[in-house]
Amino acid sequence: MKTNPQAGLLAVWLVIPLSTSASEEARQLRLGHFPNITHAQAVYARAGGQFERKIGVPIKWSSFNAGPTAIEALFTDAIDATFVGPNPAINGFIKSRGEKFVIIAGGASGGSGLVVRQDADIQNEKDFDGKTIATPQLGNTQDVAARVWFGERGYQLREKGGTLTLLPLSNPDQLTMFRKKQIDGAWTVEPWLSRLEFESGGELFLDEKKLWPNGRYVTTHLAVSKRFLAGNRKLITNLLAALVEVTQQINADKAAAAQVLNAELKRETGKALPDAVIARAMERVEFTWDPISSSLRKSAEAAHKIGFLRTHPDLKGIYSLTTLNEVLQEKHLAAVAE
Repeated sequence: MKTNPQAGLLAVWLVIPLSTSASEEARQLRLGHFPNITHAQAVYARAGGQFERKIGVPIKWSSFNAGPTAIEALFTDAIDATFVGPNPAINGFIKSRGEKFVIIAGGASGGSGLVVRQDADIQNEKDFDGKTIATPQLGNTQDVAARVWFGERGYQLREKGGTLTLLPLSNPDQLTMFRKKQIDGAWTVEPWLSRLEFESGGELFLDEKKLWPNGRYVTTHLAVSKRFLAGNRKLITNLLAALVEVTQQINADKAAAAQVLNAELKRETGKALPDAVIARAMERVEFTWDPISSSLRKSAEAAHKIGFLRTHPDLKGIYSLTTLNEVLQEKHLAAVAE
């Protein structure tokens, strides 16, 4: 009987695994972030290579304007992990029934608020009738915060028969329309808060930290694909160790860190920030590995209250902080709570 050598080779090829080992870790990390001060650890490490040196593989960076887009990239397996704000993470976790990703660390607290034009005749909470306020993206963290705050003060949106307009606009477009007096204010995040103040004559009407216990709330945390986490435990441990170390470096000398961040922001966005802008932005943001989990749950309740979440949010399993706490213990640092 004749045999087919090619068929034999095909059979052998079919039983050979695509990787040399079923437990072999990834050869790169696809990591998302925003070119914002509230994503400082990612920006800083992208400039200096601290993450790559610690994890031992290259990083393919992806830059986003707002959280919903970053979460969608996780859903479509375009990235393995991303720094992102709380509300897109909440929405994504619920949408995927908790199957796509988990939060493994914090990144930043603070740095969000409402800036208004000085000539917009806004002196107090009662002056927003007929005004147009921008947010970075429909459903992003600042957008939900704005909707909750205005709703609690009795405002109805124009599309629902009210007098207030909330307009989703990218941060650069906010700056342009603010200067042209086409919007009256913006609820956004650093460094755009400070840019609206220094570059466009805006005035900080509300620092969001005033709305939170002890002024602490999660602005940024680190989420990772469940599948990637399961297959790359050592890489993730090293990434978290690098995150802690970079956070410490930034906090140890914010003035020096600001120079590194500004140079990288210029490389990523094409424009450096004025010294006064980045200095004020750095003052308003707390850089931390703590995800401040209690604030995430409060944000979820708020999103449910205003109808962004149709059912009561079940966030059980959204955190996976064991590895972070092991890293912190090894560094003789306090554990964080889920």
